[in-house]
Amino acid sequence: MLAACGVLPFQQTAPAAQLPAQVDFTAATRTPFQPQPPTPVVTRSPRLTPLATPSPAISPSPTSGGTPLAALYPLPPTNANVTNILVLGSDQRPYDGGFRTDAILFVSIHPQTSSVRVVSVPRDLWVWIPNWGYNRINTAFGVGGFPALAQTFEVNFGVRPDYYLMVNFRGFIDIVNTLGGIDVHAEKGLRDACALPQQLGDGTCRIEPGVITMDGDTALWYVRARYTTSDFDRTRREQEVLFALFRAMMSLDAVQRAPELFAIYSRSVDTDLTLDTILPLAQIAPALVEGKNIQRYAIGPGEVYDMFIPESGAMVLQPIPGAVQAVFQQAVAEP
Repeated sequence: MLAACGVLPFQQTAPAAQLPAQVDFTAATRTPFQPQPPTPVVTRSPRLTPLATPSPAISPSPTSGGTPLAALYPLPPTNANVTNILVLGSDQRPYDGGFRTDAILFVSIHPQTSSVRVVSVPRDLWVWIPNWGYNRINTAFGVGGFPALAQTFEVNFGVRPDYYLMVNFRGFIDIVNTLGGIDVHAEKGLRDACALPQQLGDGTCRIEPGVITMDGDTALWYVRARYTTSDFDRTRREQEVLFALFRAMMSLDAVQRAPELFAIYSRSVDTDLTLDTILPLAQIAPALVEGKNIQRYAIGPGEVYDMFIPESGAMVLQPIPGAVQAVFQQAVAEP
């Protein structure tokens, strides 16, 4: 069901009224979000020069002391009862064929225990992309699609996602407003540059800790604010908004109306999830509403350190050997 809360129609439209308990979705018309097909021709990052023609097969991974990363951090035993989904937020725009997945959440769903574990991955994490070389993790999908990103997770972290869904943030405002706003549990306060009606005299907007009802514009600013905050804080805010959307959708009786909602929202995302896959997972959604069966993780300062890339002059996040892998192993392990 967390997958369903990530399936959002991402196109810019005027704010809509709050959905009634039953809504005639057949009357709705939306512009599908159709990301550009992956291509090995990359112009946005001179560092991302392919080492070979991308293919579904995993190329030899980088080594540590002569041992491949995949051998150092092997995949745990396959558990057919656990489903791992990547929820991705793309920065794609109509005028720009390239894109990066600046929001990356690894969602591990455990139906047997009616629990979910979510791992937030910072966009600047420096990883080995099979067949392409080292680069930020947010570039992997853009150059090789989901196979490249799934392989990147496997060789670097020892886990492999089963499915993905990717949304574009352009329609984020519309879906939040259609839900009548969302109640975000803000763990920390935020003050950052903005261009919203509630802008203060110095050109900033401010959020205090606590439960904040946000419209679409405010929620989009909240998750994307970056001038006075870090990538680590941004991943926390992404999780807060994700769960706020989940709670709002549950208020629409999303479990019973899953086929109806899926038929609409699936036209606006790039995903390999099917309704047959989602329906069994949706059954645990009621147990998640209060958040008691949700465990949240994040790759943070304890798992990475800053690293300077001389060729580009960029600062990236270098994983500490074994530390990032340990977080993912917690997420996928059964109790």
